[in-house]
Amino acid sequence: MLSIYMSLRWRPVKLDRTDRKILKAMQANARISNLELAEAIGLSPTPCSRRVKRLEESGIIRAHVTLLNQSVLGLKLTAYIGITMDRHTPDRFEAFEAEVTGYPEVMECSVVTGQSSDYLLKVVVPDMEYYERFLLGKLTRIAGVTGVHSSFELRRVVLKTTLPLDHISDAPQL
Repeated sequence: MLSIYMSLRWRPVKLDRTDRKILKAMQANARISNLELAEAIGLSPTPCSRRVKRLEESGIIRAHVTLLNQSVLGLKLTAYIGITMDRHTPDRFEAFEAEVTGYPEVMECSVVTGQSSDYLLKVVVPDMEYYERFLLGKLTRIAGVTGVHSSFELRRVVLKTTLPLDHISDAPQL
């Protein structure tokens, strides 16, 4: 199970103004009822429900999630970790990706370019002692990892979970 992004192919998205209103409202509150959503965007409940279902089936809406407060849960340390691999081969990358996918501490993992790292990970842990155990006991033991560069978040300035939609022009329905 590498990543949902790996299985989806990009294709042009055609959304109208009502679709964008639905997506903006649902990004702000995934628990909004269909009745509340329909009222907020100016549709009756049945067409609203059909549009949401179509957006889900198209893959535009991937999931409905609950966002937790990491600090309240004692997860006080966020690290951004650059990982350098010894070889740039598909088997080496697949093995690394399969391994880090199973680590609950890894919130994000991206293949990157433009820097000395091959991967950039976002990791959330309780404290520096836990981070050290994670780094030495897990990350550096993955075959092919030859370099690790860590940066630590001092203060989060922006945290968004909503994607911008203003770039999508009005178009015929999906």
